[in-house]
Amino acid sequence: MSEPFRFPLTVYYEDTDAAGVVYYANYLKFMERARTEWLGSLGFGVAEFEAAHGVVFVVHRMEIEYRQPARLSDRLEATMELAELGRVRMVALQQVRRGTSVLAEARVTLACVERSSFRPARIPAELHGRLEKTS
Repeated sequence: MSEPFRFPLTVYYEDTDAAGVVYYANYLKFMERARTEWLGSLGFGVAEFEAAHGVVFVVHRMEIEYRQPARLSDRLEATMELAELGRVRMVALQQVRRGTSVLAEARVTLACVERSSFRPARIPAELHGRLEKTS
């Protein structure tokens, strides 16, 4: 199995809550950024891909566990690893880490849908074939 994709990030003041730690919902944003950058690293810029194929990926389900807090100025990385690939959906395993410490980890189910109707759609063959080779 290949190494997970890694996306570095820094915690800014806007990411923290009144207690001075990263607000829990921001971990979802960090993971979203990692998924977007992961697709880009495979040669599929999200905006161009959506325009060319008329599909978007939506989060269908997310299970997340928070383990430790991140704080202002922490250097983190969000990881992305493809766990399952179907014709219409894929499952990603993601983590937000500080060094070797896992701060949050999630299992994210993404569904491919038509951009105009939000009805389920097959993952375009070009992307599906690339994902099969990398998983």
